[in-house]
Amino acid sequence: MHRGNVASKGPLTPTHVWRQPPRLLIVDAALPSWAIVCSNLCEALQNFFSLACSLEGPSRMPLFSMYVVQSQHECILPFVQVKGNFARLQACISELRLVPREGIYPSQRSCLNLAVQDGLQQFKQYSRHVMVDVAPSSTSVEITVLTCQPGKEIVKQLEGELQDTDIVSLRRLQVTEISKGDALESMDSSPSQDPVEEFGSDECSILGTDIDLQIIENDTVSIESFFKAWLQDNGTDQEHLHLLLPLPCFSSFSSASSEPMCLKCDLQERLLNPALLPGTAESTLTADNPRGDFSSFYQMAPQSAASCYRLQVIKALKSSGVCESVTYGLPFIIRPTSCWQLDWDELETNQQRFHALCHSLQKREWLLLAKGEPPSPGPSQRGPTSTFYIIFPSSSLTMLVKAVATCELLLPNAFPLPSEDPPEHVLQSVESTLDGLEVESAYNPLQVKGRLYEHLRSLLSKPQGLVTPARELRPPRQAGRLHPHRARATVFPLPLVSTPTPSRAHKMPAAKKASAEPVPALSDDEDRLL
Repeated sequence: MHRGNVASKGPLTPTHVWRQPPRLLIVDAALPSWAIVCSNLCEALQNFFSLACSLEGPSRMPLFSMYVVQSQHECILPFVQVKGNFARLQACISELRLVPREGIYPSQRSCLNLAVQDGLQQFKQYSRHVMVDVAPSSTSVEITVLTCQPGKEIVKQLEGELQDTDIVSLRRLQVTEISKGDALESMDSSPSQDPVEEFGSDECSILGTDIDLQIIENDTVSIESFFKAWLQDNGTDQEHLHLLLPLPCFSSFSSASSEPMCLKCDLQERLLNPALLPGTAESTLTADNPRGDFSSFYQMAPQSAASCYRLQVIKALKSSGVCESVTYGLPFIIRPTSCWQLDWDELETNQQRFHALCHSLQKREWLLLAKGEPPSPGPSQRGPTSTFYIIFPSSSLTMLVKAVATCELLLPNAFPLPSEDPPEHVLQSVESTLDGLEVESAYNPLQVKGRLYEHLRSLLSKPQGLVTPARELRPPRQAGRLHPHRARATVFPLPLVSTPTPSRAHKMPAAKKASAEPVPALSDDEDRLL
C-alpha cells in the first residue's frame, strides 16, 4: 500500500512506507527457448522500469541487479538504485537483447547455481561498502530465476547445489518458468529420460529457505504483471489491517469470549495512483495537495510501524441498494494475512473465516459498511474524524475496500425527472445508433492502453535521446562469447570460492538475523567501474 506524505499528518519515515528488499534477477537464456521469450521479456522490462523510475514518493524498489546465464553466467548490471538510473537500466535491457538467440550449447545448468552464489557475494560487498543508513530489511536480498526450462527441474537442481552455500543474506529464492507455448511443443514432445517427481513448493527448502515456483505465460502483459508485483508492499513482518465483526456473524465459530471477531488481513493497492506519475492529468490536483493523496487512500496509513489499522463492521448493505457515486478514491484489496509472526493454526483459522465471510456475502449479495478505527488516542486527546468504507466480496480469497462519502462531503444536486417519453422518431434514431456499437460482455482494463509507457520514457530520456554506453556500440556477440564471471560492479569483486558450510543454526530466515554493519564508503579510486 502506498503511504505517501500527508500534509495534515506530517511525513512518514521510510520504515513506515516501503520495506522492499533489494532484488536480483537471473535470466536463464537457454537455447532454443530464448529466441521465443527474448522480445517479450525485454519489452516487459522496459515498460516496467519506465513506470518504476517515474513514481513519485518513497522508492518502491530500492536496489536491482541482473545476471544473464547461457553457457556461462555474467553480471550485466551490478546493484544500482532504481530511481534516477533509467538510462543505465535501459542500457542493461539493450545488452540483454544482444544475447545470442541461435546456436547449440551443451547443458550448463550449474551456471544458475554459480550466478546465485555470485549474486549473493556481490550483494554482501555492496551492503558492506556502499549501503549506509538503510532500512533493516535491506540486509537481505530476494533472488528471482527467470527460465524457460521446466521449473521443477530447476528447483531440484538449485536445492541440491546450494546445500553448501552460505545463504545468510538470502531473503527469498524464486524460480519463475515462462511457458513456451505451442511453438516448442513439437520440439519437446520426446519423453524425458528422467521424469521429475511431482512436489510442492513447501517441499523445496535449502537450510530453511523455501524455493518458490511460479509459471507465467509468454506474453508481454503476463511478464510485465509479474514484475509489477515488485511495486507492492508484500512485507510479512506484521498484518496490515484488522477487520472486526460482531460474534453473531459467525455463530459456528462463536466462543465464550465477548470480544468481536477479528480477521487479520493484508492490504494491497489495486491500482497505481495516477497522481504519482509526472505529466498525467491528475498529477496536479491542487496546489495544497500536489501529489493527490486524497485518491491514494491515506486514511489507512497508520502513524506507527507497530500499529495496525482497524475496521469495525457496522452493518450489511444490499448490493443493489448502493450507488457507486458514494464511493471515492482508489480501491484497495484485503486478503488473509501471511504474517510470519503468527502460528500456523492461527493463520489457517484466520483464512477459513475470511473465506467463509466472502462466501456468505456473495451468497446473500451483501456488502459491508465499516468504520475506521485507527489506534485510539490518549484519554486527554480527541479522536480523529470518522472514516467509513464499503467492503465488496469476490469469488477469490480477496475483498475490495473503498472509502465512502459521508453527509459532510455531499453537495446538493437536483435530479429532475422527464415529463414525458421521448418522441418516437428520436428514440428510433438513437436506438439505431446504439445498435451499431460493438458490445462487450465484460470490460477488461488489460486491453486498454493509454501510451503511458512511451510518455514516461520520453520524460526519462535526455533531450538528445538515450545515451548508449560504449559497450552497446560493439557488434552483437558471437554465439558462446559470454564473458565468464564478469562483474562490472562498484565494489571490488571477490573471487568465487567455496564457503564453509554454515551451521544448522542458520536455518532462520535471513531477514531476521542478518545485521547491518555500517562501513565507510569506498574511495574515489575504489569506486570506479571495474
